[in-house]
Amino acid sequence: MSQNGQRLSFNVLTINTHMGFTALNRRFILPELREAVRATGADIVLLQEVMGSHELHALQVANWPEAPHYEYLADSLWGNYAYGRNAVYPQGHHGNAVLSRLPIAAHENVDISVAGTEKRGVLHCQIPIPGGETLHVMCVHLGLREAHRQAQLRQISQRVNALPAGAPVVVAGDFNDWRQRANGPLLREAGLEEVFSRKNGRPARTFPARFPLLRLDRIYVRNVGISHPQTLPLRPWSHLSDHAPLAVEIHL
Repeated sequence: MSQNGQRLSFNVLTINTHMGFTALNRRFILPELREAVRATGADIVLLQEVMGSHELHALQVANWPEAPHYEYLADSLWGNYAYGRNAVYPQGHHGNAVLSRLPIAAHENVDISVAGTEKRGVLHCQIPIPGGETLHVMCVHLGLREAHRQAQLRQISQRVNALPAGAPVVVAGDFNDWRQRANGPLLREAGLEEVFSRKNGRPARTFPARFPLLRLDRIYVRNVGISHPQTLPLRPWSHLSDHAPLAVEIHL
């Protein structure tokens, strides 16, 4: 976080952690992922597919941390974190998480699942910032089918529109929007603008991380300025997740 006069700036990072494993689950790389995330210096980190617990992995995987993965990733750098449990199975659960250098005053995990499909959620965190405003940060992981994603986008728009009109908002994560049909509805219905589209005319390529072709991951904003949207370089990220991480600096 930096402050120039009355202007506040925050570095935001979003990444799908793939539950701490490389693509195809060949190797557990959460310790390496933690070091890479720490090196970015991000003020706010949005994580998708982050493990809350897994009884079998805890017994079978070397270096499996005792703490939930979001706490392990937060370590001493991000003193505040929130977790939204989405997928629950006999061995454990995973979901979305937000790590923040600033206090998280409140958080809510909003169920946006479509009946009969995999559980999906929006983790909505309220982060008070100097000057009395509240930054609303929403970590998102949408469904695999177009009709389901469109229904989930409507729920996100409703959530954003229920906030005060001038409230600063960041909505980021894995949108699974390989057909690139999210920008229009989110801009039209909620005034959310995608940061890479603002700069380059379209979202960034993020999947698969080793040779990105599909534009699955996004950072949307409302009532904030932006600078330096970037896809983080292949090294070391290409073997730390199957999705390339995205970063942007936001200005309030």
